[in-house]
Amino acid sequence: MKVACIDFEGVLVPEIWLSLADRTGLDDLRLTTRDIPDYDELMRHRLGVMDKHGLRYSQLLTAATELDPLPGAPEFLAWLRSEFQVAIISDTFHELARPLVAKLGDPVILCHQLEIADDHIAGYRIRQPDPKRCAVKAFQSLNYKVVSTGDSYNDISMLTQADAGMFFQPSQKVVADYPDIPVAKDYDELRAMFSAALGNL
Repeated sequence: MKVACIDFEGVLVPEIWLSLADRTGLDDLRLTTRDIPDYDELMRHRLGVMDKHGLRYSQLLTAATELDPLPGAPEFLAWLRSEFQVAIISDTFHELARPLVAKLGDPVILCHQLEIADDHIAGYRIRQPDPKRCAVKAFQSLNYKVVSTGDSYNDISMLTQADAGMFFQPSQKVVADYPDIPVAKDYDELRAMFSAALGNL
């Protein structure tokens, strides 16, 4: 019994907040978990920028809705679902992920929730502390073997907790900081790594 736990933004879809940065021209919104590993710190920064410039929830939702999956992602995910049970484990929010998840055939996604009032993001609720590691441990407690992939610092606990974990197109800084985690440069390499892990579990 095997489960693939995979990150969402940067692995299957583009970064939603970068899309908002492109639409607004606000470079302060270009920071991601590749720049600020602490997710709470990153979200406080993002919401502070939105408040400062009067940006609304609907603008962020539009930035998410108009994105498409990364080229090759639907095909990779279809193959993955033929070999594994698949769960997307993400630090995004259900409200933003929903339209993109639909474009991928509605796989399971575990993520956080926004607190919205009058088109304003008042705050957010993290699903649980260290949610990516906890998700992997939960599957392992059910006697599943877990293979995982992600692209950034907030994926490290998921990758190291899993029975096998690998990066997908991470930044050079992430690679330099975690040289022991193997790296896939494209979906063909990622598929090969998952196939190898499948044979070793």
